[in-house]
Amino acid sequence: MEFDTIAAISTPSGEGAIAIVRLSGDDALSIADRLYKGKKQLTDATSHTIHYGHIIDPETEDIVEEAMVSVLRAPRTFTRENIVEINCHGGLVSVNKVLHLVLSQGARLAEPGEFTKRAFLNGRIDLSQAEGVIDLIRAKTDRAMNVALKQVEGRLSDRIRRLRQQLIETVASVEVNIDYPEYDAESVTIEMIKKEAGAVREEIEELLATAKQGKILREGISTAIIGRPNVGKSSLMNSLVQENKAIVTDVPGTTRDVLEEYVNVRGVPLRLIDTAGIRETEDIVEKIGVERSRQVLKEADLILLVLNIAEELTQEDEALFEAIQGLNAVLVLNKTDLSVKADEKRIRELAEGRPILYASLLKDEGIDELERAIAQLFFQEGIETQDLSYVSNARHIGLLNQAKRAIDDALEAAEAAMPVDMIQIDITQAWEQLGEIIGENVHDGLIDQLFSQFCLGK
Repeated sequence: MEFDTIAAISTPSGEGAIAIVRLSGDDALSIADRLYKGKKQLTDATSHTIHYGHIIDPETEDIVEEAMVSVLRAPRTFTRENIVEINCHGGLVSVNKVLHLVLSQGARLAEPGEFTKRAFLNGRIDLSQAEGVIDLIRAKTDRAMNVALKQVEGRLSDRIRRLRQQLIETVASVEVNIDYPEYDAESVTIEMIKKEAGAVREEIEELLATAKQGKILREGISTAIIGRPNVGKSSLMNSLVQENKAIVTDVPGTTRDVLEEYVNVRGVPLRLIDTAGIRETEDIVEKIGVERSRQVLKEADLILLVLNIAEELTQEDEALFEAIQGLNAVLVLNKTDLSVKADEKRIRELAEGRPILYASLLKDEGIDELERAIAQLFFQEGIETQDLSYVSNARHIGLLNQAKRAIDDALEAAEAAMPVDMIQIDITQAWEQLGEIIGENVHDGLIDQLFSQFCLGK
């Protein structure tokens, strides 16, 4: 079943200029040929060519669609199987009709991610590259897209393979010492283990040093905008999103639910959450919104606390400072276009060293400074934009940490002058864990789970 001919719509559902039905498998050309009517048969077509014609219903001979049909022959394709792509008009009815005809001729509807899964199973890409494909699809900023693209190209895979090669060569040297102890002093082997395993450990640490930033690029920063009612929270969200997503009025309590939107802040994706103003209220609807706001506060990676600098600090303001104790936060002092009444010295005391920015959201002032502060808060100095070797996948991060611990155990055993065959076990374990990243040592259940996250047709 894994290598029968599959088909799916590979373009987003809805109306559009073009929709594509993709087939992959040994029978892809013959199935498409039974539906295609053009100047020549698709089975006779040269690979990597596109042909104009019509899609017909074999039973009635009626024309169903006008189409351009691409022919790509194995093995020079994404799946390393024969691929046919039927490019038709992007209407819901027409593309589904074409898919229905393809399935009626013997193709099976593809499972989510099955085209990419076949590319992996057929050796076209490894597992980390396959995971890069889904990151590329889901990327929300240019920087996140570039990181995913480098992973698809195999930059991470190449580094992992090189590290595994270093470890397997170390294991081979240990085996020689075990099998032929008369040709090698054990002390020499242990020194070699310390050197080689130590070098691998350093490179793993370099990869893990980018993990925090990589995970942010992949998943975004969950950012909650909090503050008393009518201090400018919704205005801040609208300024960052650059459109009117939230209702802005002079009436306190206008926002009664949690609003979410993704924004791009200097290449970093922010999952921006505009919360209801946190205050005591008798309004039952607003009260539900306030409770949701408190929950969002607990789960956020970053807090943007908005204060009205044109009013004196209130007990509610001070309570919000208590609520963000120990959390990443940036203070936004809004309404600088009005007379300052807030106690700025007290605000600095409450801020406890957190960034403080002045803004007039009414005049769109202070947004650039806020974006700069957010980028500096999450991206350490020394990690350049051009360095795209970020580790961004939680599975990869976990396996790298496990491999590092195994190497640590091997190095500790070497320092304690343990027998080399005992040290070899830890080095082999690290080699296997690195192999799981690229899919060299991985069980079928994990493969199925990973590819089920893909969209249908990819």
